[in-house]
Amino acid sequence: MSTNRGRKKRKERKKTRRPRGKAGTGKWFEQLVALQKRLRAPNGCPWDREQTHQSLRPFLIEEAYEVLDAMDGDDPRKFAEELGDLLLQIVFHAELAKEQKRFDISDVIRAVHTKMVRRHPHVFGKTKAGNSAEVLKKWEEIKAQERGEDPKAGKREFHSILSGVPRGLPALLEGFQLTRRAANIGFDWEDAEDVLGKIVEETHEVRQALAKSKSHKRAAELQVEVEEEIGDLFFSVMNLARLAGVEPELATSRANRKFAKRFQWMEQEALKRGRRLADFPRAEMEELWNGSKVQA
Repeated sequence: MSTNRGRKKRKERKKTRRPRGKAGTGKWFEQLVALQKRLRAPNGCPWDREQTHQSLRPFLIEEAYEVLDAMDGDDPRKFAEELGDLLLQIVFHAELAKEQKRFDISDVIRAVHTKMVRRHPHVFGKTKAGNSAEVLKKWEEIKAQERGEDPKAGKREFHSILSGVPRGLPALLEGFQLTRRAANIGFDWEDAEDVLGKIVEETHEVRQALAKSKSHKRAAELQVEVEEEIGDLFFSVMNLARLAGVEPELATSRANRKFAKRFQWMEQEALKRGRRLADFPRAEMEELWNGSKVQA
């Protein structure tokens, strides 16, 4: 009898065991698609039914940043969870498009699968690529052919390799994408050290523009020049980040968080002393700031 009970328990565990492997992945994905369809159904979730592609835009951006934040952490479950939230946004948009008879999730998957095979001839074809630089250069050549810009075929229609960079990106990220695409065809600095020299040069030009702005009678008109020079400095720093293998938007975000943490420590320390931080003279604020570097 005990043997039979043991077999029965093993069978029950087998029935409730989470699916694994390729079949399990496909099944879970199908269930996710079905879940989103159910939420959009007439008897589904009122909030989900109200959403449109436009209303979901903030959530798509938010989820992408939450994935990046989780990526920096040490919790793999949190990372997986945030990737799932981002995946749900893709499924949601595909379901909306399906309702409009534009495309469905199968079209999304088929399109990216076909594109990845086409853009990796060194893996799925006979083309050879010895390193990542050759891969990226070939990638841009294939994209140019896809856009109809193929000199070998006699087509002269112009399509810039920069035209695919989204216009709504944050400025640092836009610059990162623009220069990365140019670098893919060989237009780039030799290394990060070269950019450091450019940063020194741009810093000097900012100093000159600021000095001119302060001494000139029509200083307001020279603010355009100051803005341009500071923009050039930002652009050079962004290039330094890219060549150093650092994503500038993420680096800036981390710097923001570090500043906020240290500044809040200063505020709390001021309260411990029975005062508001705003009441501290600048010299004492600097002392607190130096202390925050140790404590926060």
